[in-house]
Amino acid sequence: MTNRKVLISGSGVAGPALAFWLVRAGWDVTVVERAPALRAGGYKVDVRGAATTVLHRMGLHAAAKELDTGMRQVTYVDKAGKRIAALPADLLMGRRGDDLEIMRGELGRLLHDAAGVDVRFGDSISEISDETVTFASGRVEDFDVIVAADGLNSSTRRLVMPEARIDHLGAYISIFDVPNDLGIDRDEIMYTEPGRLIFTYAMGPDQPAKVGMTFASGPLDYDRRDTEAQKDLLRAAFAGRGWRSDAFLAALGDAPDFYFDSLSQVHAPRYSAGRVVLLGDAGYCPSPAAGQGTSLALVGAYVLADQLTNGGGVEGYERVLRPYVEKNLIFGRKMAKDMVPGSRLAIGFRNYGMRTLRFHPRKEQVIDKVLAPMHEAANAITI
Repeated sequence: MTNRKVLISGSGVAGPALAFWLVRAGWDVTVVERAPALRAGGYKVDVRGAATTVLHRMGLHAAAKELDTGMRQVTYVDKAGKRIAALPADLLMGRRGDDLEIMRGELGRLLHDAAGVDVRFGDSISEISDETVTFASGRVEDFDVIVAADGLNSSTRRLVMPEARIDHLGAYISIFDVPNDLGIDRDEIMYTEPGRLIFTYAMGPDQPAKVGMTFASGPLDYDRRDTEAQKDLLRAAFAGRGWRSDAFLAALGDAPDFYFDSLSQVHAPRYSAGRVVLLGDAGYCPSPAAGQGTSLALVGAYVLADQLTNGGGVEGYERVLRPYVEKNLIFGRKMAKDMVPGSRLAIGFRNYGMRTLRFHPRKEQVIDKVLAPMHEAANAITI
């Protein structure tokens, strides 16, 4: 390749991670982002296994560790808010060694600053031809490689690979900010009833709390750009339900940083179409239930940059990455089923296990065994 000019669509995690590596390899990198600015805040995400190796090679692991959420405990409560069980967060979530948990917006900012690439905010790809790319702004340019790193609902992917399949996993999730009326300090509280899950956490008693509300449902027909319609779906699913459902819904009207989407996976028949390459959630979203989307984005960016720079090309990228991706897709599907139990019996069994586990003399080994598929998926690649 004589003219190494690349366009990256998306500036979340995968996009700036790829830009970081390609800039250092001498590529001419352009990043375009539909949003008007970097997305601050967001929700907490995990970086596990092979992805921690990527952060170390970027020289960013120490900085990311400084931004770790430092969550201390996960508490399960009943519909009245009475504690059922509590366990250390790192133990329950299976974090080991260099694994970390960080707010998505803070990780995105860290990667963006490290990449050092100016982002064209408020623009997006509207057309891709054999020779050129046309942007929504009207700009027309040439690029040798185009990377779709614009998420689960990637508009770039739809332009070049409409046959890619999005599998709905039977639930929707919303995350938004509320006042921290409970005074939560680096703890997480969870409430479950059949077909519904509520969780809330905060980074400190003087910080806003994040609330997550997940409900089981078949595919819903709604406008992804209509935030009020999405809030109405949430109200319909949780009004009058247990614990603090109504209190959290009452805060929806003024809630900043509102997120709503389906628990879905992307299954692409291939990771490239001509000179367009799929990266991160745009190509292989495992669903938020997996907790592996951020790690897939970081590892995918590393592998793609290596293969483009060192001769493997898009074929090498897919050959190296796909086995790792497939392992994580399988894990993500299982976790989506477990995330929202469908019966009181299943919830009761889970609660009993949590209550007794805290007294188990070998609870670490028990949890390690339960979470073994997650660790296998997180480390299912050698880089």
